[in-house]
Formats: sequence, structure tokens, C-alpha cells
Amino acid sequence: MPLFDYRCKTCGTKFETLVFSSQKGPVKCEQCGSEETEKLMSSFAANCSGFGSSSGSSSSGGGCAATGGFT
Repeated sequence: MPLFDYRCKTCGTKFETLVFSSQKGPVKCEQCGSEETEKLMSSFAANCSGFGSSSGSSSSGGGCAATGGFT
């Protein structure tokens, strides 16, 4: 399922919501209803900065530190 983390720019609330490709318009804050929200980078993406690198020089073999790499 397409779960994404968002932060409201108006009240600062962080929340997780389902977002479908067919959904039109901005994601609304669950707390205040504002449409001024921003999608947050997931912790998986933040921990895998070397994943997909073409250099292949990563000491962990180019895998993801969060999962120990892909097999």
C-alpha cells in the first residue's frame, strides 16, 4: 500500500496517510485540515544513500544499512 509520511506546515503535525495515484489535490492535515503539507523522506530512503550507486565502492557492498543489503 502507498503509505507516505507528511508534515503540516501550518500546525507542525506529522502524520502518515495512504495516497493513491488517482487522488487529486493536496494532502490535508489530519489535525487542522490545512492543505499546506509536505511529504517527508522515509527513514528507509535516508538510510540507503549509497544504494544504487554506480561506483560500487561502498564498504557494505552497496547494500542498504537498514536491511543489511539485498540478496
